[in-house]
Amino acid sequence: MAITSSAKKALRAGEKKRVFNLRTKAAIDVPLKKFRKFIIENKVKEAKELIPTLYKALDKAAKRNFIKKNTSSRYKSRIMAAVKKLG
Repeated sequence: MAITSSAKKALRAGEKKRVFNLRTKAAIDVPLKKFRKFIIENKVKEAKELIPTLYKALDKAAKRNFIKKNTSSRYKSRIMAAVKKLG
């Protein structure tokens, strides 16, 4: 357990950040999982409908330094490549 006041404050801040990080991770992972499922099942229309949601989540995560900008770009590139591959 934290002893100094600064360590206690850091612990409180970490708990608050954890909530935001979990929410951001879910905002990326849940639609990405659905997208991959649609790609496997060859449901191009449904996959294309998820693209704006994914892009928004990735851009927001990159803006808030949850993921790096290049990581976001790589995800977006692979999403579009998967859609184009199906047709």
